[in-house]
Amino acid sequence: METRSRAPRRQMCPPGIPWLALAYLLSCLLASSKAKVFSRCELAKELHNFGLDGYRGYNLADWVCLAYYTSGFNTAAVDHEADGSTNNGIFQINSRKWCKTLIPNGPNLCHLYCTDLLSQDLKDSVICVMKIVQEPQGLGYWEAWRHHCQGKDLSDWVDGCDF
Repeated sequence: METRSRAPRRQMCPPGIPWLALAYLLSCLLASSKAKVFSRCELAKELHNFGLDGYRGYNLADWVCLAYYTSGFNTAAVDHEADGSTNNGIFQINSRKWCKTLIPNGPNLCHLYCTDLLSQDLKDSVICVMKIVQEPQGLGYWEAWRHHCQGKDLSDWVDGCDF
């Protein structure tokens, strides 16, 4: 009887890697299904329904302009700062002061996780942004609003939108 020796089979990936890759892909799909890129009028209508038109003296066009220049109307936008903080969601709310990350003991003045700001449901983002504009600088808290929106005719941001 002749015995054949088999060479050991080479695996393409270490065990478990395909499952990790699948889990990662599924988590990306799940996260992206919660996110949304709004159109200009779609966002204006949402913000109008939340009562932001006229809130703290800012009209709806101010809010739409801010959202465009901070996130491009993308609820999933996350920007990483040099100090390790992140700017999150459609209004790019910073984790240093306003929301909680995995780093404990931050101020979290909006009493929510930063990931809550990445949802297509804007409720948490609107509640938090309403707290932020109560600060003395108002919308001036955002550099993007100061540079692109403040003191400008913003009527084009809401023209043609039905509420």
